Parts: sequence; C-alpha cells; structure tokens
Amino acid sequence: MKNINVSLLFFALISTLFSNELDSKKYNVVFIAIDDLNDWIGPLGGNPQAKTPNFDQFAKESITFNKAYCPSTVCGPSRSAILLGKYCYNTGVYGNETNLKDAPLAKDLETLPEYFGNRGYHTLSSGKIFHKHRKSDGTMDHMAWAFHEHVPENAKKWGLEWEILPKLEGVKAYGGDVKWGATQGKLEETKDFVTMDWGAKQLNRDFQGKPFFMALGISQPHLPWNVPQEFFDRYSLEDIILPEIKMDDYEDILTKDGKPVYGKEDASFTILEHHKMHRDATRAYLANVSYVDACLGHFLDQLKKSPCYENTIVVIWSDHGWHLGEKKRYGKVNFWEESARIPFFMRVPNLSPEGVQSDAVVNLVDMYPTLLDLCGLPENQENDGRSLVPVLKDPSIEWNEPTVITWQRNNHGITDGKFKYIYYGKSNGAEEFYDLKTDPYEHTNLVRNPEFSQLVDQYRKYLPKTNVPTSPLNKNHKGYIKRMKELQEKKKQKSKS
Repeated sequence: MKNINVSLLFFALISTLFSNELDSKKYNVVFIAIDDLNDWIGPLGGNPQAKTPNFDQFAKESITFNKAYCPSTVCGPSRSAILLGKYCYNTGVYGNETNLKDAPLAKDLETLPEYFGNRGYHTLSSGKIFHKHRKSDGTMDHMAWAFHEHVPENAKKWGLEWEILPKLEGVKAYGGDVKWGATQGKLEETKDFVTMDWGAKQLNRDFQGKPFFMALGISQPHLPWNVPQEFFDRYSLEDIILPEIKMDDYEDILTKDGKPVYGKEDASFTILEHHKMHRDATRAYLANVSYVDACLGHFLDQLKKSPCYENTIVVIWSDHGWHLGEKKRYGKVNFWEESARIPFFMRVPNLSPEGVQSDAVVNLVDMYPTLLDLCGLPENQENDGRSLVPVLKDPSIEWNEPTVITWQRNNHGITDGKFKYIYYGKSNGAEEFYDLKTDPYEHTNLVRNPEFSQLVDQYRKYLPKTNVPTSPLNKNHKGYIKRMKELQEKKKQKSKS
C-alpha cells in the first residue's frame, strides 16, 4: 500500500511539474497593424461587397470585437497612444507632427515592444508600426521596417499606372490625395506582401530560447490606393453600391453660437462628386482591402504550419477608420463611426473561445495591459487602459463603460457603441449626439433635442478633466515644414499689402 502511495505521489509531482512548466511557458505575440482600414471586411459587415476570405477565416479562429475604437483618428497620435497604453490627452501627442520620443510626457515611457524586450522577449518588427519613429532608439531588437532592407531587387521596379483624380478649378484638393492605380508588378513584389513574407520566415527562427514579440505593419489601404490589377478585377465598376450619402448632413451641427461647424464637404468629395467618380474611388478602396486580406492570409497560413502556432497570440487591428463619402468625407480625423470604429481581433490559444463576436466596448489602449496580463508580465502602472482578459475568457460579459476618442487638444468623442457624444473643445463649443442603433450613419444630431438632454449630460461626465499641452512639434516633419512655409508666405503677403 505504501508503494502505491509513493508511486501516486511521484506521478502527481511529475504531473504538477509538467503542468507548471506549461503554465510558465510564455506566449509569443504577433501584433499586426493595418493602416486606414475601416469596417469594410466580412466579419464586421461594413460593406457586404468586400471580399475578404482570410479575415473571414481568422474570425472563425478568434474573437471579433464589434465595438472597438481607436484612441485617435489619425495615425501618429493613435499609434502613440496604443504603443504607450496611454491616451493622447495624457501625453500631449495630438497630431502627426509630434514624435512620441520627443514628447516630454512620453519620451521616457516604455513602449509596448520595449516593455516586452526589457523583460525577456526577443522583439522584432517590419512594416509600419510606429509613426515617423526613429529607427535608432533601441525600441526593438530588430526593426526591419525599412522596405529596402528585405525587398527583392525587381520589386523596386514594380511601377504604377495611375488613375489620378482630376483637378477642379477653384478647389484645393485634400493632400496628395485621393488617387489610385494598378501596379505593374506581381503580388509577391509589393511592399506589404514582402513585409508579411518576411514575418512568416521569422517563425522558424531560434531566438535562443526566448519567446518573441513580432510587430508587422501593413500600409494599405492608406492612400495612394495602388495594388496589383488582379484586386481591381475582383470588383465590377458597374456593380459597385455606394455608401449612403446625405447632402444636407451638416445643417444640424452648430457651434455654441449657432453657426455651422462645417461650411461644406471636403475638397476630395467635391471633386469626386463633380466628376462622378464615387464608384471608381469605392472600387479602388475595396481592391486595396482585398489586397490587405491576401497579404494577411499569406502570413496566417505560414503561422498555422509553424511549430509556434499553438503558443502564439495573434492580435490584428487598424489604427483608425476611413470615410468613403459618408458624411461627405474622404478621409479620417473626426469622431464619426467611419473614422473611429475599427477592426480588432484577438486569438489566444487555450483561453478564448473561437469564432465568437463580442459587443464589449474596448479602446485600443487596452491592448497594452491585456498583452502583459496574458503573458504573465508585471503591470505597467503608466497604462491608462485595462486588461481585456475577462472579456477574452467570457466574450458575453457586460463591458460597456464609455470610451474616449481624441483628435487634437480638447476635442473628444465619447461612445459606448450605443450612443455617441462629440465635443469640439472650448474653441467653438460644438456638440453632437447620435443614437447609433437607430442612426448608424449619424445623420441626425440629437444634442438639442430636449428628450435626450439628461442622457447627453451623462456622457459629458466622461470628458477628460485634463488635456495636457500639445507636445513640441517635430521640425523635420513635412507637415510642420509646410505649415511654417505657409505662415511665412502669409507674412510676406501681409507686409506687401
């Protein structure tokens, strides 16, 4: 009897040690960022015309967050907030002209990959993760995100055949702008495919026993919309269905003095409307979404075949959305759903149920504390977000605290996925309030409707109490340089007059 008990104790001890060894084995992390992708993918249903088989398949293997929002609706501040786990109104990084490593309140904080790297992970990256971030500051063990580091020689000659948006006299277009075209090269020669292929090749590397944190950035569907012809061919121009556009959409958006906030639509919309090219632009964006799907699918297929698949967390997200004519806009930088709501998926082996959708209200600043929690790393006390592990374990859990979206200082959107409150700071005091269930395109501003006054007051309480000053601008940024030239030109014109 004693021998049996000793044997049982021995096997129990071995089992416990084995179990502890499994528990202590750190997850790898694959962190995939996509630029300017809105909800026009199969799992989110933003546009039923979108052909995204790889997103569709990944949604069956992960959790899809239906109510995920970006911390800001432009690349620089959004990515800075995500990678610091800290809202822009606490760092002063409000625009693309500020590098987070130059911001006084952000420069000494550990970014997400730094935090992992400083605690035993091998960190590596390719593609756009940071925005205008210096490569030499030691953020990762290996940053191969410069295209020329791993692009095939022939891919540098891939070429373009542009379909440039015609100019319209008297209208200054929004930047460099809404233009698109098919590349002459093959899919395998394009930048984003090369980035994802590079990532796939790292999966079988030996990192000397370390777990890895790999960040991969896909640049499309950021303008210009240039992808191989095969992706344009997936969509017939004649069959394109346009988003719902309301031409008097701005009439109920007023300043505190009762003046219109938006005089007219943006310039790109004006030009596309004049030339009747809305369908062309919509088709081009859809082609880019399908291209992103193909690049993503290539990497995910290789991940499934790799030995690390069963121990690797995969997070897929977009830094913000994009308007395709809705609200008479082609672009971002506002608080409406097309700009603020984004794709967000997480696959956590042996923890999360697969193929489910969650209506939990999340902000991408939550990714930082969530990944630390999942990987058994200590909390970062600087994080503003909260761990989503309870949601990952039970996607049906009630998780509906309103979240904050910021664009420039003192301007915020507050939403819980049911209602949206927008406040344009002290400059003009404009407010908006929408019922997202009955009015998903946010056509009817309810802020002056007395029936909603108490509800509006509830959302106002979530406005940040403090908005730290804007951080110094990066003087090498093209936006800053352009702004300075414009100011100098105005001074010259003023002195002449």
